Amino acid sequence: MIRWLVPLIALTLTAAPAKHTITHEDVWLMKHTSSLAVSPNGQWAVVSVSEPSYDSTKAVSDLWIVPTDGSAPPRRLTSTKAAESGAIFSPDSTRLAFSTHREGDDVEQIYVLPLNGGEALRVTSISTGASEPKWRPDGKAILFESRVYPGALNDEANKKIAAERKARKYNARVYDGFPFRFWDRWLDDLKPHVFVQVLEEGAAPKDLMAGSKLAALPGFDGVRSFGDAELEAEWTPDGASIIFTATADKDVSAYGPTTSHLYRVPATGGEPVAITSGPESYTKPLFRPDGKALYALHARRGDEDLYSLSRIVKIDWPPAAAKPKFISDGWDRSATSFAFTPDSSRIYVLAEDQGHDKIFVLPADGGPVHPAFEVTEGLYSGLAIPEKAASPRLLALWGSMIHPDDVVVVDPQTGSRRFLTEFNKDRIQQIDWQPPKEFWFTAKNGKRIQSLLVLPPAFDASKKYPLVVFPHGGPHNMSKDQFFVRWNFHLLTSPGYVLLMTNYTGSTGYGEEFSTAIDKDVLRGPAAEIEEAADEAIRQFPFIDSTRQAAAGASYGGYLMNWFEGNTQRFKCLVNHAGLTDNASMWGSTDGGYYWEKRYGGPAWELKGQWREQSPAAYAGNFHTPMLITHGERDYRVPISQGYEMYKMLQRQRVPCRLVIFPDHGHWILKGEDARYHMKEVLDWLNKYL
Repeated sequence: MIRWLVPLIALTLTAAPAKHTITHEDVWLMKHTSSLAVSPNGQWAVVSVSEPSYDSTKAVSDLWIVPTDGSAPPRRLTSTKAAESGAIFSPDSTRLAFSTHREGDDVEQIYVLPLNGGEALRVTSISTGASEPKWRPDGKAILFESRVYPGALNDEANKKIAAERKARKYNARVYDGFPFRFWDRWLDDLKPHVFVQVLEEGAAPKDLMAGSKLAALPGFDGVRSFGDAELEAEWTPDGASIIFTATADKDVSAYGPTTSHLYRVPATGGEPVAITSGPESYTKPLFRPDGKALYALHARRGDEDLYSLSRIVKIDWPPAAAKPKFISDGWDRSATSFAFTPDSSRIYVLAEDQGHDKIFVLPADGGPVHPAFEVTEGLYSGLAIPEKAASPRLLALWGSMIHPDDVVVVDPQTGSRRFLTEFNKDRIQQIDWQPPKEFWFTAKNGKRIQSLLVLPPAFDASKKYPLVVFPHGGPHNMSKDQFFVRWNFHLLTSPGYVLLMTNYTGSTGYGEEFSTAIDKDVLRGPAAEIEEAADEAIRQFPFIDSTRQAAAGASYGGYLMNWFEGNTQRFKCLVNHAGLTDNASMWGSTDGGYYWEKRYGGPAWELKGQWREQSPAAYAGNFHTPMLITHGERDYRVPISQGYEMYKMLQRQRVPCRLVIFPDHGHWILKGEDARYHMKEVLDWLNKYL
């Protein structure tokens, strides 16, 4: 017996640790890496790292720094209660500017941190707050953005208006124009302005737009994604002017499409002058390193199609009378961001493409676009190229469905990546999960459709598993190989389900025609493709149990769930989060305007086109499938009344249903304990019927 003891012990010591099924705690407590900034000399990378907690008072978000040659591990650069945002290196790579809310601050201010040691120094003191810092090319001044009151010419005027409003004895929201709500917030009358702060003791910030005609327009605003409007301000190469993005016609959005354009304002202040014009929109201005051209993203106006590719345009600098030049030669993908090589000869571009976010490359003066290298797993974001490095160095965030984002250095020729950070390495290795499977099929309408299949833990191909269909929201979005927190794909498979995610007509990353085709067939066609994808998955993969199918979706995905409720009998149950129920009543309560009548075929009161024919409520007589409805009470994009209507119709039809309302949330369930409870409700509902 003794002779077997040593080999047995050795075997025990070398055996791989057992992996566990993913839990909500695994998902929620993953560290989140974002906002990559790279020093101009290419030596350093800084990222924001959030360390979540179910107790929001214990959540942490700080800046971390790592050498790009990988010579040392990342180290925490800040350690404060409030998070930092907008981190950016000085032109000489020795300092870091960012906005944060530190002790003694009533609102966010701009701080500058020397990288050779020492504390961060506050460089702004403005009552309306400061964000989005950008260094002047000589490093002696910083521009920033602040939201100010209408007509206020200086900070004292802003303070006075704020004090008067605080002293009011009544509480009311009053509007004369449109829009008045956005996603999860009521809009106010504050507008973004560009400021310049000279980095000299005693220097006051200068509001470059105070008193301008542009800022006084009723339709003036910055551009919005989900939060406050931003102006995307950038210095000109000589530091004498600032370029920014703004809309001047926001007030027409109830009855027409709006546009955004590029403007130029002197760094000393004055009336902004438009650089672009016409019915198109321009965003994300960026100068190339040699300063000889300005680039931006272009989108068509929404008169014909509600979706447009973001195409890169070039504007010679200083600007001439010629229009911006398209440089991507018919490339049928939408650019999300771009970066230049140090010699200004090439542009590397990020874009969605068939289940991934990939890196492409093209000549800076225009020409064919090519994949920089093959991407078969995960996705890239936050692409950065050091402006003053000796040779092109690609840095980015990379992540996949089984790997939250980390900082990587990418070889521009081969695409091989080297990790500079691995913040979640230990947790990742302990989870029983695997990358998604991908398959394509030709739908009955002739279109080639891609789907991703996510397998359950302890997967055994000889067994049978229920199928959960999970279409993405949007609809102009894409199911892709990414780690997702709110609707984590592997968490949805954790009870032993196979998850199917289909990129139906309307999805991005498959060309402009594929995306825009949904405008004329908003539900019926995509729903049919998703059902065909389920049939194809069942045909291709014998481990799927065709007798046990369910579907779940959020936002447009919830809209599809409501459509399935009245138009198919294949599912044992449905889960609908924030889904649209009735097209006409949605138009009356949502935060948007013109978009909806363009989509459905005219004014809501005419009920032409898709208003009635493709409204889930019109098929309430067919409702029969048990449905879980979840909704945020502060959702202004798909107002909670849509959830009420679906629940009421199901109750009227005596269909088993459950309504779960989250009073503190908008379109997304963002608080830890609420998110955990939400996912428990979802999995309990699926378990009940599968």
